[in-house]
Amino acid sequence: MAKYFGKKEGGLERGNSGCWSFQAAGAVPDIGVPSDDAVVIQKGKKQGEPFVITVNCPDKAGLGCDVCWIILDFGLYIVKGDFTTDGIWCYIVIWVFPYSTSPTVRWSNVKERLLAVCPAFSVSAFLNETPPKPAPSQVFLLTFCSTDRKGLLHDVTRVLCELELMIQRVKVTTTPDGRVMDLFFITDNL
Repeated sequence: MAKYFGKKEGGLERGNSGCWSFQAAGAVPDIGVPSDDAVVIQKGKKQGEPFVITVNCPDKAGLGCDVCWIILDFGLYIVKGDFTTDGIWCYIVIWVFPYSTSPTVRWSNVKERLLAVCPAFSVSAFLNETPPKPAPSQVFLLTFCSTDRKGLLHDVTRVLCELELMIQRVKVTTTPDGRVMDLFFITDNL
């Protein structure tokens, strides 16, 4: 744990950056996430229903992109996604299917990788310390309108990741007549 945090004092740990982090009981010790409940993977209730991956953790810039990239790396495709954040806390629900040509998905490895990208819970605000702020990068709005189809969000996200664009936030709207309007708030990763 020292490689992640540094000095430990009474349940609180001071990181190398000088910020304090709280390690809750039952937490995953290697990454500082408050509990395993930060990532939950549920199998569909019936045959042919998608797996549901839920990520509930502190927010950070690019978290949604990181989550989608990991899902794609494991040979899964995204059929639906719901990303909610207030800028501090993030709640992501993604419905996925394994590709039929993919080898067996190791769901425990998927969960482990998703937990690794979740930021540690920080109580620096309670200690009147301000965490260091990264330099703000310019955010662009990409509006994507199309006829909806299975796997569309997955395909658009994959292309944006291949172009090395970082997705900060996504708003997805599907109309009753089968059209979709996705708003991607992106940075160019420079």
